[in-house]
Amino acid sequence: MKILLLEDDKLFNETLEDFLEEEGFTLDCVLDPYSALDLSYENKYDLYLFDVNLPYENGFELLKKLRTAGDLTPTIFITSRDDKDSLKEGFTQGGDDYITKPVDLDELLLRIFALLRRQTRTQCVSLGDFSFDILHKKLYDKDKNVMELRQKAVDLLLILLEGQGSVVPLEQIKERLWSSAEGTSDGALRVYITQLKKYFPTQIQNIRSVGYQLKI
Repeated sequence: MKILLLEDDKLFNETLEDFLEEEGFTLDCVLDPYSALDLSYENKYDLYLFDVNLPYENGFELLKKLRTAGDLTPTIFITSRDDKDSLKEGFTQGGDDYITKPVDLDELLLRIFALLRRQTRTQCVSLGDFSFDILHKKLYDKDKNVMELRQKAVDLLLILLEGQGSVVPLEQIKERLWSSAEGTSDGALRVYITQLKKYFPTQIQNIRSVGYQLKI
């Protein structure tokens, strides 16, 4: 997944870039809104991360321009503002979420995943001879028969789909599939992967000691 990051604090910009790249995202990082605007016209992004207080114009004004031009890319604002008027302005201009400074990086990651999931929840994804109803978490064959899968296998399929063809790290998969109270299980994960490979024998790839990839 490709992210455009706009943050004028160079050190914080680099911190976010390092963190999100380690989580498997691809980033273009800029320090001013004009550069962000240029890149938004040149590239297709899955997500915008925009600081609000910027030189020349603020993040709200930038997003208003993009929305007016028909750009519906999901957007999270990063802001030191926490007053209701500012939050209302951000959502009014088309923002989807916000996170306040100082930013907890783990919280940011959770918000990114939650937003990207919401963007796909209305879709029925075609996967070869099958289709996956993301909203209802059901896998169908071409005759509209529901395929038998354990719930965690279905959750795993959704996690791999969210990777959009990239390798999803093992630790990220385990954190999403099991709560801290349950504890993780390598053996159970292999069982769920085996279930999915029954339907997707060539699309699901095991990148040894790294993670799994769903080629779509």
